Amino acid sequence: MYCVRKVTDDLYWVGANDHRTTLFENIHPIPKGVSYNAYLLLDEETVLFDTVDWSVCRQMMENLEHLLEGRELNWLVVNHLEPDHAASIEQVLIRWPNVKIISTEKGFMLMRQFGFHPDNHDIRIVAEGDTHCFGGHTVAFVAAPMVHWPEAMVTLDVTNGALFSADAFGSFIALDGKLFADEVNFDRDWIDEARRYLVNIVGKFGPHIQMLLGKAAPLLDQIKFICPLHGPVWRKDFGYFIDKYDKWSRYIPEEKGVLIAYASMYGNTEAAAQALAAKLCEKGVTNVSVYDVSNTHVSYLISEAWKYSHIVLASVTYNLGIYPVMHNFMMDMKALNLQNRTFALIENGSWACKSGDLMQKFINEELRNCEVLNERLSLASSMGPDKAAELEVLADAIVESVQNS
Repeated sequence: MYCVRKVTDDLYWVGANDHRTTLFENIHPIPKGVSYNAYLLLDEETVLFDTVDWSVCRQMMENLEHLLEGRELNWLVVNHLEPDHAASIEQVLIRWPNVKIISTEKGFMLMRQFGFHPDNHDIRIVAEGDTHCFGGHTVAFVAAPMVHWPEAMVTLDVTNGALFSADAFGSFIALDGKLFADEVNFDRDWIDEARRYLVNIVGKFGPHIQMLLGKAAPLLDQIKFICPLHGPVWRKDFGYFIDKYDKWSRYIPEEKGVLIAYASMYGNTEAAAQALAAKLCEKGVTNVSVYDVSNTHVSYLISEAWKYSHIVLASVTYNLGIYPVMHNFMMDMKALNLQNRTFALIENGSWACKSGDLMQKFINEELRNCEVLNERLSLASSMGPDKAAELEVLADAIVESVQNS
């Protein structure tokens, strides 16, 4: 059964929702599902913008058959070759053997690597600034390298203002009937998953996102719809989401607040983390989130690290090192290029307390433009009454830093 929605006039969403896949890219949990978006333009010539993941190929093909109503598919525009969007290319080429393909030079290279056989078809290699007319609609192509693969481009329909933005402006969560961002409470229900998607998938490439935003800025008056490959289509309030992307890609905290991430073996370090959270709230800093790194997937921790201005790392010492899951979190911060944060530390060790010094060394040497507060809470096995003053000093230092940030 087909499931389509009209974007505008002769442009349709022909993608699909996926609630069966549990791990996006086989690593990131997607408990609320994900959408794979493709778009069909019914102009004098018919145009499919990207395809979908293999898991939902059947749904896309049914959607296309319904809308085409026996017409040929004339063009396939491929903005991004990652398999969650490109895996169904071969099925499209088999079903419509006369379809012509538009992509970048590196895009065709990747098609061949994935075994999609584009050379059996009429191919058109496009680059920055090229245009193409499909009848009533003309599109322009804009290179978007490393957002987040090197072949990526975005396509602007200068006729109807639809920007096919590839992986930019995407989000986790299945659409489930709701196509447009204004059909949901995005700031309440979607923003955390949009951030988790962006920073974990593309966060490392902030300068490249900035470059794309710079290219898009002069075109904003032409853009009427932002059509990403995941998540809802935007048709209003562009500034809200563009501002988020600007902050995320410049590694600027989204909010003044504190993320407390703790690694606790037997609950004593956890107790210290909770005591600190209570102190912070008592002192007026209530924008505080507390996470156990042992049972929170690192993609959520990374998303929260991008959100907050201040991060408290609380870790036991394990084999004279940082607790492994905490170390993994810190390695992801490094890998994804987290910057411009203020850290505070809680360390614990029953006979050789090393985690604090090691975490500070890591932050100083491996992360960019990050500060570690001098105040530190050091525990020997557990936090007794003798540590109350030390906890107070640490809380005061964090509060002052948050208020002055």
